[in-house]
Parts: sequence; C-alpha cells; structure tokens
Amino acid sequence: MRYMSTRGYGARDPLGFTDILLEGLAPDGGLYVPEDYPSLSHDNLRELRATLTTHGYAAFAAEVLGLFIDDVSTGDLLAMCERAYTAAKFGTDDIAPVSQLEPGLWLAHLSEGPTAAFKDMAMQLLAQFFDHELTKRDQRLTIVGATSGDTGSAAEYAMLDTDRVKVFMLSPLDRMSPFQRGQMYGIDDPRVVNIVVPGTFDDCQDLVKQVNADAEFKDEYSIGAVNSINWARIVAQVVYYLASWIRVSEATGSDQVSFTVPSGNFGNILAGHVSRMMGAPILDLVCATNENNVLAEFFDTGVYRVRSSEQTYATSSPSMDISKASNFERFFFDLTGRNAGEVRRLFGEQLPRTGVIDIRQEPYADGCAQVYGFRAGTSTHADRVATIARVWGADGYLIDPHTADAVKVATDRMRQTAQEQQKSAVPMIVTETALPIKFAATIREAIGHEPDMPERFVHVMDAPQHTVTLGGGVDQLKDIISARA
Repeated sequence: MRYMSTRGYGARDPLGFTDILLEGLAPDGGLYVPEDYPSLSHDNLRELRATLTTHGYAAFAAEVLGLFIDDVSTGDLLAMCERAYTAAKFGTDDIAPVSQLEPGLWLAHLSEGPTAAFKDMAMQLLAQFFDHELTKRDQRLTIVGATSGDTGSAAEYAMLDTDRVKVFMLSPLDRMSPFQRGQMYGIDDPRVVNIVVPGTFDDCQDLVKQVNADAEFKDEYSIGAVNSINWARIVAQVVYYLASWIRVSEATGSDQVSFTVPSGNFGNILAGHVSRMMGAPILDLVCATNENNVLAEFFDTGVYRVRSSEQTYATSSPSMDISKASNFERFFFDLTGRNAGEVRRLFGEQLPRTGVIDIRQEPYADGCAQVYGFRAGTSTHADRVATIARVWGADGYLIDPHTADAVKVATDRMRQTAQEQQKSAVPMIVTETALPIKFAATIREAIGHEPDMPERFVHVMDAPQHTVTLGGGVDQLKDIISARA
C-alpha cells in the first residue's frame, strides 16, 4: 500500500505509510491518500467478523490496519493495537460497543477512553505509531496541532506515553467548555505547550497549515501532525466503522447499515466514506452539522462556501464550530474521479482566492448522494437541548450536545426515508462524540441538573492552567516553537 497527495505529489514515486505518518501535510499542500482503497470481498468481511467476535477489538484493528500498512510487521502492528486498546484505558474489553436507543436507531459508544471523547479511539493508536517509528529511526517529533475542544486533550494525554514527541496545541480563546479547558490546560509537563489563539478553530487550523507550508522550518523542527490531516487518524477511525457495522448487523440481522456523524472538520465521516469505498455495506452517510452548517449547505446545494471567523458561530456543540473542513479535500479527490489537477485547482487556487467552490455545473455534482451516499442535516441549540431531554426521558441515556445534533439529524433522516420501503429497515448508527460531563451547562439546561462526574475526572477543574497566548501571527508561533522545541 502506497500513498500520494490529493494534489499530485508522490504520484510518480508514492510513499509508504510510515513516511506519511511523520510528515502530516504533503509538500504541495495536499493531504495524503492511498493510491487505491483496499477492497473487502464478502469472504474478507466474514473473516473480519470472526476476528472481532473471537479475538476482540485489538486483533480486529490490527487486521484492518494491515490492509493499509505494509511497512510495519504484523507482529508489531498487533502489539501496538494491544497497547492502545485496553480495558484499563477504555473501561471494558469490549472496545467501542453499540446499543439501541430506539427502534432502528443505534449508538456507537466511542467516548469511554482517557479523555472522554471519540478522539481517543485514534489518538491512543497514533501515539503507539509515533513511538514505534521514532524509536526505530532514533528521531524526535514536534507536533503542531489545532483543536476545537477534544483533539487537543486526546492528543496531549496520548503523547505523554512517549518521550520522543513534544506537542504545541493551538486552541481558540473562550470557544471551548470549562471542562475542555481544564482538561487541556491543566497538564503541567514540558512536553505539552497549550497556545491560546484569539479567534476560531479555523484560525488555529490556518496557522498550523502555514507552519507546515514552510518546508525549511518544518524540516528543522521535525514538524508533524495529529489533526485529521494525518492519514493515520483516518485509518484508525475506519476500524470502529467496520466494528460498528458488524455489531449492529449481528444484533439486527441487517447486512446493510447507515451512519449519522456529527461533523465539523469532516475527518470522522470521511473514515465512514473510506469504509464504504472498501466495500462495507453502508447505505447512507449522513453529515450532521450545528449552526455552522457549511457542510450541510454543500450537500444540499453543491456550493461549498467557507465562512470567516466573524461568521462562525460560537455554539453549545463547540467542537463542531468549524467553517473550513480540512478533510473535505480528500472527499473531493474521490468525487472528481481522483483528479489531482482538479483538486489542486479547486483547493489550492480557487478556494483560497474566492472562499467558494461551486460544483453545480460539474459532471461529478450528482456523485455526492448518488454514488457516495452522502446526505446532510442541521441541528440548532434548541434542537440539541430538546434531543438530550428526549433521549434521557425515553431511554435513560445521557448524550452530549454533539451526539444530540447527530441523533436529531438521524431521526429526521429516518422519518424522511420511512416511505421508501427498501430503506426503512436499514439500521441507523450514530457515532458518539463525547461524554456529557464535558458540556455540563447544556446538560443542566436540558434535564435540570448536571451529569454525574466520573471518578477519574473529579479533579480536572482544580489544577492550575498553563497556557501561552498568541497575540501575533505565524511568525510569533514559530518563535514559540523555536524557543520550546
């Protein structure tokens, strides 16, 4: 399995997985993708089902990842998965279990990891990948990342397991919940530098990309990435899509499923798209957005319109307060028939200049829904509060605001397709985002009291917080990195 950039770099001389693991963005500004997706036959899917059932999630993950990674030995890959996915870290041997919320609607529980967010599912493995490869090469890595709330803490806690990685994490000022800030900023370790940026997540992400665009600086300080621009994040998430399909299929007898995914940066749902491209029997991939509905607008109209920081709302599902979805470029690579020249024109030239991509007149415009099964919907603050209260009252299960956005959009989609008999029996799986304790104020508004605090988090808000404020632009960020790397 070899890799190239969405904009063409590496097409003539593709790279291995371990090379792109440490590189982050490609030199041409594109994102790495496999030359071809591995194909899962009916027999392959049956074998994967048997592995998950008989040997558990870690062995299953190693088998799936082995389809994308041929420059790490099978034994090493299994060992890394076994260290990443343990009961001690995720609370149960049954990693990423599923449960039924109501008839036809299922929840994939992805937030039982060390930082109570689905990002742990990939970050715990990514830390193992980094440690293994950096030890092998006797190198160190400087991570420069951006977070809208959960990526930062998941990455920082995971990377504390290795002394070969230092993390510089950018986060938007006053755009995360108090719990999220306490969880990140309370880390007192020289390997972690939390940088607060006045603005939005998109501003943080832009700064990360500017650092990556400086080839000389990137090489000097060995800059890498933990955001979903890193392909390893995506492929780690493919594992739980396939596991969720298997588990719901076994419980319902339905071979086909659909997914609804809370989405901001398009990384999580992209992993669902990759699973579908591999041959997993996924009918619909429903993209759930909050008031920052750039992605829903695109799937409804064919126009992708990036919004400014001033136009990006601060909402009660803050991890989705994103108006520039980095991973959208990977989807466009497939949508355009894997046309790197077209992607380079759209994302390298047109989008930076105009802030808009309009595909309504393009021959591939119908592919979003008809070929790739994408649908979308939007949820508001009132919707998520009502959904949290409804699910709590009906099912006795407490969901966080982002998951509530997805449940609302999922139920809307299920009602919409109820008249289509060929689709009515297909189970819908919502991918959980985080535990509700991260968003106590919204939970209190929805059900009248705050969620119970898990014992392992009782002191999160007590620790002194350690941050550096970025008053300038990318030059100041580079100075901070240079001084502390």
